[in-house]
Amino acid sequence: MKRALLFAGQGSQYVGMTKDLVEQWPVARALAQEANDLLGFDLLSMMHDGPSDTLTETRYTQPALFLHEAMVLAITEAHHGASMLAGHSLGEFSAYYAAGALSFADALHLVALRGKLMFEAGETVPGTMAAVVGLDDHQVEQVCAEYHRGTDDATVVPANYNAPGQVVISGSRDYVRELLPAFKAAGAKLVKELNVSGAFHSLLLQSASERFSEALAAVFFANATIPVYTNVHGTPTVEAESLRQAAAQQLTAPVRWTLSLRNIQADGGSMFVEIGPGTVLQGLVKRTLPSLSTESCFGLDTQVQCQQWIEREPTV
Repeated sequence: MKRALLFAGQGSQYVGMTKDLVEQWPVARALAQEANDLLGFDLLSMMHDGPSDTLTETRYTQPALFLHEAMVLAITEAHHGASMLAGHSLGEFSAYYAAGALSFADALHLVALRGKLMFEAGETVPGTMAAVVGLDDHQVEQVCAEYHRGTDDATVVPANYNAPGQVVISGSRDYVRELLPAFKAAGAKLVKELNVSGAFHSLLLQSASERFSEALAAVFFANATIPVYTNVHGTPTVEAESLRQAAAQQLTAPVRWTLSLRNIQADGGSMFVEIGPGTVLQGLVKRTLPSLSTESCFGLDTQVQCQQWIEREPTV
């Protein structure tokens, strides 16, 4: 049985995350201290005590989620039994770390910078995202193509292909809000604006992407020891420069999550394990590949689940 680890992205964070891990495992405490030292501020206290409004700011959410996922890997060593890796948006950097392509310090610095740049982009050019449920990918693309003008105040594009019948759009804040009824008119069952601070995975993040690419160019990437299915292409790669390029393109390109899951299955993946403080990715697997198994070694009761993972029989 081939196991695929899936790393969660923004939206799964909550105040109190990792508190049980830090209390129970020295390796988690050591990673938390290292992260605080590297970042120059007390990320761990923010994760444990909030406030929630601060933790949900993109500039803090991203390093917090990466630290959570790094702790789970350090405790469970789940990546040692994995045959393939994928991460949703931010989670892709956890996949790079799990695959040995990035060091802990470099990955943490990159996700912190990524979050900062994305936050600042949203302050400069107001953007938003919305979930569209009940239309297929082509229908969403058609509506976006009809209304997309490519300007700061009239951008609307598919951003996350999350599962069949579930696509997230991204674009100019006021324009996207005005267009929500157009997706309902096309037959969507639900169209809901998301609580985000910018038009992620759209060309409104072009300036952030250019600055992030400069930082990526200065960081050492190694070849991955486990194939990573990148968001940009939905296909696996282990080659260092290909991973660097995928990371650079990710801010403005859509997340091809459905394609990634299907390609993992086509390559023999039959067990999906979500790493992160939630169950969103398990739900997307069930919608996309309902016959395959999903499980976790995380969650609100992370301490218990990590212990259960450590004690389980290994599966390769």
